[in-house]
Amino acid sequence: MKQTCLLLLVKIFLVTSSFGQEISPGYDSTLANNLGADEYGMKKYIFVILKTGPVNVEDTAWRNQLFRGHFENINNLSSQGKLIVAGPLEKNDRSYRGIFILNAKDIEEAQNMLQKDPVIREGLMDAELYWWYGSAALSTYLDVHKRIQKTTIQ
Repeated sequence: MKQTCLLLLVKIFLVTSSFGQEISPGYDSTLANNLGADEYGMKKYIFVILKTGPVNVEDTAWRNQLFRGHFENINNLSSQGKLIVAGPLEKNDRSYRGIFILNAKDIEEAQNMLQKDPVIREGLMDAELYWWYGSAALSTYLDVHKRIQKTTIQ
């Protein structure tokens, strides 16, 4: 009985350890390397949740200037390939305002990028940062987005 169980466990191990190990027929190693993909086509990013910060700016002109700088920072990081996804969230009971997915080597680099954003630097928004594992191809959608975006944010 022990030999049968052991033999069964060995077979299960051999089947599961070799499962899914074939190279995909459409695999492009050059593209995978250029995008920083691991063997699964994935990579680590920094996921950022933007929340309402402790500072409330009542001066409309100053607030508008800070948000203009916020959008300039978004465009700048995007053009550098550092900001992969950005977008606002609908009003919610957690005071979450939006998300970023950053292409950064670590949390410190991501924090440095965020400190260039005036609404974060001035405290109108706070940022929570988390490691996130997603498709390395995520950044490629930006090229398509540029072709379908009719109006830019100023």
